[in-house]
Amino acid sequence: MSYRDRLRSVKEISEVSGTSCSEQCCDNPCIESRDGDNVCLNCGMIQSRNLVGNERRAYTVEEVNKRRRTEPRWREFGPRTMLPNTKIDSKGRLINAKGKTLFSRLSKIQNSLISSIERNFWEAKPKLKMLTSKMNIPEYIKETAWKIYSVVAKKKLTMGRSIDGFIAASLYAAIRVHEFPRLLEEVCDASMTPRRTVHRSLGMVVKEVLPEIGLKYRPITAEQLVFRFGNDLGLPMEVQKKAINMLAEASKNGLLRTGKDPKGLAASVIYMAAKAGNCRKTQAEVSEVAKVTEVTLRSRSKQIKSKLV
Repeated sequence: MSYRDRLRSVKEISEVSGTSCSEQCCDNPCIESRDGDNVCLNCGMIQSRNLVGNERRAYTVEEVNKRRRTEPRWREFGPRTMLPNTKIDSKGRLINAKGKTLFSRLSKIQNSLISSIERNFWEAKPKLKMLTSKMNIPEYIKETAWKIYSVVAKKKLTMGRSIDGFIAASLYAAIRVHEFPRLLEEVCDASMTPRRTVHRSLGMVVKEVLPEIGLKYRPITAEQLVFRFGNDLGLPMEVQKKAINMLAEASKNGLLRTGKDPKGLAASVIYMAAKAGNCRKTQAEVSEVAKVTEVTLRSRSKQIKSKLV
């Protein structure tokens, strides 16, 4: 007999006899809830299951606040504990009217004591965490970015400006401090912030924040991007080393790199090395990975070829 048939037979017997299931398990039933099941502690029989129903959808702000279950009860900064607007206490007992009034007043007093910097941090910390997780950024760069943004908030540079722009700018500044191969376009796309906003915020971070905390902004070089683009295109290491040697030889022969985008130089030597190493890649493929136009790719290739002769 299967488990379902046994449950059905027990239910039929209980309906006929008019007794409950808990009275048939043993002489002295002791029912308690353990791990979602109502179990008799004397004989071990599972009487029933505590099934969790589907969550109800929330359409208004009041319903969202009422049905939210993931609100943090502890924060790294500001007030350590939060006072939620719930009708029950920590033990599940209902709070009377006097207790509701007391906790409502305490919540208002606590919110009035929160400073603007703490509110700024509450909004910025989850956004930075989401951005670093989205871009797969290491933890040490994330800590540097948060250190930079903390100084930005304390200097009140975010007043009247975009917080998202300063978060993206702080992250990109930390990337450049540690010389991690990520582009500004990638940060802008991941944060969904216009490049103009991020660029303006980045200028303020580089001029006013980094000197204060003793960090040096290191612009990205074409050599760092060669290996990045080569791996994205699936090229062997020999081709990537050949591209590095071509770039070094062209620079030694007088290639002017001032004012030129490193992405264009790296893409051009990758294209030329792949073409010479029988790992041909089209201009469209290389330009798509490097986020440059095909016109830039062709013009930089001509300039490098003229210095290699």
